[in-house]
Amino acid sequence: MHIHDHLSHRGRFFSTFSKLTYQLCDDLETLVYATNSVLEDFLNDGVVYLELRTIPRKSPNVSREQYVDTVLGTIEAFRSKNSRMSIFLILAIDRGNMSAAEADQIINLAIENQPRGVVGVDICGNPTRGNVSIFKDSFYRAKMSGLGITLHFGETAASGSPSELEMLLSFQPDRIGHVIHVPDDIKREIAKRKLGLELCISCNVHAKMINGCFLDHHFGYWRHEDCPIALCTDDVGFFCSPVSNEHLLAAQHFGLSRGDLLDMTLKAVDAIFAGKQQQEKIRQDIATFAATWEVEKAAIL
Repeated sequence: MHIHDHLSHRGRFFSTFSKLTYQLCDDLETLVYATNSVLEDFLNDGVVYLELRTIPRKSPNVSREQYVDTVLGTIEAFRSKNSRMSIFLILAIDRGNMSAAEADQIINLAIENQPRGVVGVDICGNPTRGNVSIFKDSFYRAKMSGLGITLHFGETAASGSPSELEMLLSFQPDRIGHVIHVPDDIKREIAKRKLGLELCISCNVHAKMINGCFLDHHFGYWRHEDCPIALCTDDVGFFCSPVSNEHLLAAQHFGLSRGDLLDMTLKAVDAIFAGKQQQEKIRQDIATFAATWEVEKAAIL
């Protein structure tokens, strides 16, 4: 495949994701249905802790306030019937389509809704568009309000310039996502800070965001650094790969054992946004799962 084919493929992906997907969720009824469907999928996949991420988009039929209230209300109703999965929300800013004033509005919504389970904020959207520096003051305010900061980082060559990456690091993020187009000096800074990494293997391979196949994914580099790694989905609806399959891919292509996966998951707990109590709960869940597996393995042997 030629370089221009890769660029065309990526362009179609971001265009589809940014336009068609969000046009399908332009009323409250559809938003409730979509949110419930996503939550059900994660529950069925065995997820016990979820930070769901969404961009509160204003439409002719739905205000941003209504959007956030509806998503949180749907989460609360789902949680009341399915206590096994802890669910929290991250509100994201669309870098290519939002102004600094709109970012402030979303940060305000995030701060106001912390008691209902909003735990963090993100910058995402089409990485070939927008100037992230206009959001710095908004994210400083979010940080000072106790919200977790995660940022899409070096997603494409266009968003992987040293100036942009250094600007994003100045936001003092707790976690960064994708981390593809990153020069060595920035990698060293990431490792020094021990930032949490949100890596999306299927997305990066199938959307041609990296050159090569699964074995060429930069998970192979970062797994040897002292950073918490969470394998994430981005997006199941596009790439048909639930988070369990992302772990399977890591195991298959990088020779990880079940113990390696458990260790990686346990370390990722340090980077969650919901606080110490949730961290301890997840550690207990992992310990219970590991002990159960050992008993089952012994019974088989």
